[in-house]
Amino acid sequence: MCFSAPASFVAAAIAGTAGVVCLARCRGRLDLPLAAIPLIFALQQTLEGFLWLNLEHDGFSERSAELTAGFLMLALVFWPVFVPLATLLSEPDRARRLWLWLCLAAGVSVAVYFFISVGAFPRAASIDGGHIVYSSDPGLPLLIRLFYPLATSVSLMLSSHRMIAASGLAVFLGSVVSYWMYWNAFVSVWCFFAAIASGLIILHFEKARRALPAQG
Repeated sequence: MCFSAPASFVAAAIAGTAGVVCLARCRGRLDLPLAAIPLIFALQQTLEGFLWLNLEHDGFSERSAELTAGFLMLALVFWPVFVPLATLLSEPDRARRLWLWLCLAAGVSVAVYFFISVGAFPRAASIDGGHIVYSSDPGLPLLIRLFYPLATSVSLMLSSHRMIAASGLAVFLGSVVSYWMYWNAFVSVWCFFAAIASGLIILHFEKARRALPAQG
């Protein structure tokens, strides 16, 4: 991710702690995927932290290639499907669920595209200007560029749960910053914002936990 290996590990620690707390406070099966989001982000940021360390010594090693592939499969294939799906499963409002289905469809399109693309053209990673840059398709379709934030941040913003929507807004702002930098660094910078913003999900589950006695 952007900045340094320590920054990646700090983000991983924050997101991992948030994930453990969220899972401990989760009371319904349909909410489990949403509660697991911070923990999976922690795994991803840990991968990139180790990638930083490997790139600083040997950017062309087999280990660096494996870490690059693992990070990109999570960032480009897993999240565009998992985020809208997790939001959809936890959403009680029918009208919002219809919009979330559209976000999920966009996410599946993105995931299929990158699964084929990354498999056909292995990516390389390098340190450039204080962040990790990943090689990408030179002619990346505009729809894929648009569908990615739609699936990974706008889907969260559509949630009727205020803290989930707030985390989506934070991730969306991270997307704007990432696009402003340039696409090759997008997944790295965006995932850093997402890992930090996932801490907001704690507030959602804490609020839900406190509301349980009142319903009983």
